Amino acid sequence: MRSVFNEELLKIAHEDRRIFMILADIGYGEIEPFARAFPGRYFNVGVAEQNMTGVACGVALEGNIAITYSIANFPTLRCLEQIRNDVCYHNANVKIVIIGGGMAYGPLGISHHSTEDLAIMRALPNLVVVAPCDFAEARAATRAMIAHDGPVYYRCGYKKEPPIHRGPINFQFGQALTVQDGADATVIFTGTIGYNCLCAVEALAREGIHCRLISLHTVKPIDRAAIVQAARETGVIVTVEEHNSMGGLGGAVAEVLMDEGCLDVKCRRLALPDVNVSLVGGQDWLRQQYRLDPDAIADAVRQVVQ
Repeated sequence: MRSVFNEELLKIAHEDRRIFMILADIGYGEIEPFARAFPGRYFNVGVAEQNMTGVACGVALEGNIAITYSIANFPTLRCLEQIRNDVCYHNANVKIVIIGGGMAYGPLGISHHSTEDLAIMRALPNLVVVAPCDFAEARAATRAMIAHDGPVYYRCGYKKEPPIHRGPINFQFGQALTVQDGADATVIFTGTIGYNCLCAVEALAREGIHCRLISLHTVKPIDRAAIVQAARETGVIVTVEEHNSMGGLGGAVAEVLMDEGCLDVKCRRLALPDVNVSLVGGQDWLRQQYRLDPDAIADAVRQVVQ
């Protein structure tokens, strides 16, 4: 997905001279085409993410669109104060892009995991929070990010995420996408964990349990109408995210259900437990260890429905 993002960004940059990339000594193998095409709009500030964010804010306040880009939690947690005070407070046109949301960099350990980001980023005023699930959403989200006037947090996948959508999509911030319909339960996901959800829903369908599958690619602003409609029409909501259980997608959906008075709905949140992910291994293996694999997701839905 990171290659798709960079390819799409390069296309847009040829169309829009306001686009700048500001990096902190990262991205090699993907960002060279942008650097070669636009050397005057590309800055590498070295291993200094706080400076990267400050420079991006300055570039944006001069009327440009600034993209910061790095691995997992480096463009977010390491420079959270700058994002809060410089970018969000000034509503600057800065796009914060991370590569490898969740446990995509599993073998590198907790320093390279991004498992608290959705909760932290969605708490910041003015900031859109988006997590595409496949290449189709990644391309569309890149264009929506540039078109949006204001700060955006873009949680990008790492490598070759399988396709989830079977046809063209109408992608807009704040509007969920229904991957498939069903009346027995609703599975809501965000980000690349969506493929495991799709596999789980397909397995359940073979058993006669037909689930509505929703990609809630925009965690903020959240699609309240889609959540309420799913709750009232299916009666069961299961959220799935590759993120800590505190404050992420599950919490955001639960807030909507509470605010809208949907208190008679059966709910289940599937996420990482509230622990440091100290295990080290590949992403698929880690998902299995924390019961975010297709079998575990299907089992959880099955239990709630029954």
